[in-house]
Amino acid sequence: MPRAPAPDEVIAVRGLSKVYPQRGNGSGPELVAVDNLELSVNRGEIFGLLGPNGAGKTTTVGMLTTRVTPTSGEAIVNGVDVVADPARAKRDIGVVPQANTLDRSLTVWENLYFHGRYFGMSGREASEAADDLLGKFRLKSKAEAEVHHLSGGMAQRLMVARAILHRPAVLFLDEPTAGLDPQSRLALWEIVSRLNQEGQTILLTTHYMEEADRMCDRVAIMDQGRILALDTPARLKQSSAKRAGPKQASGGGPSGTAAEVKMWLTRYLDAVTPPAGGRKGTGSSEGPEDRQKIRAVAIEAAERLGPLFASLQTDEVTLETVFIDLTGRELRE
Repeated sequence: MPRAPAPDEVIAVRGLSKVYPQRGNGSGPELVAVDNLELSVNRGEIFGLLGPNGAGKTTTVGMLTTRVTPTSGEAIVNGVDVVADPARAKRDIGVVPQANTLDRSLTVWENLYFHGRYFGMSGREASEAADDLLGKFRLKSKAEAEVHHLSGGMAQRLMVARAILHRPAVLFLDEPTAGLDPQSRLALWEIVSRLNQEGQTILLTTHYMEEADRMCDRVAIMDQGRILALDTPARLKQSSAKRAGPKQASGGGPSGTAAEVKMWLTRYLDAVTPPAGGRKGTGSSEGPEDRQKIRAVAIEAAERLGPLFASLQTDEVTLETVFIDLTGRELRE
């Protein structure tokens, strides 16, 4: 019997897999796009799904939004099984896919209005919702324009507005800022942030690590259909920094540095350690020559070791660093 989602879970994924059959004559291997996925998304959070090309992100979003049928496992969105009851699940889902899916035969306003009508809104409700969102998304001046006259940024904002018009429990954004100029990206993220502040749960995929770092409450890094790491961006970076340890920025290698540190510490200890039966380094029995020798060794050790210790540093860890560490540097097509 499937486990009931926790009270704060708006998405619950258990053992979710998608395997595509062999192509051609059946002699080739099956393609495992998503492999036994386990994750949950809490109500009100922005959750990022990150990974290289072909990692399984878009397939995962497709299964969660009823567009792709899973091979096995379950996916629950707002308490509804998306496989067993896709029609009901669609009412709780808003989707902004990678491709522009606006109806080019309709105006900007009509794209919103008919979307609302499709989801059961009355004519008045759909009209008021369309007017309200055009204002919020800074598209009011384009209400009567045909959508093919919109810039890329405007079209993307319109798709987000359309996706939330029927008030879904979860908004899915699949590479929402791909191909947008910096100003359009910033405008879109301001809208996404405002929606989240109003309580909207958002699951997004992106290749822009700095955006995920700044916007997401938690992220999952996928590769080859599996989740490699899942946590807050801060904790993922902290964990990566601990694994990396200190790194010498310049000069000799770490082993050379260690040898030199050991040599100077040995010389200093030899200077302050008393010979058998003596009291060097303990105070009253030290003569002027002893103190002068200790002082000279200490000064020289500080001069030699200071730059070495200063050159030891921990490189700044970014979410991109974590991503590359986990998925590798190999170019993905």
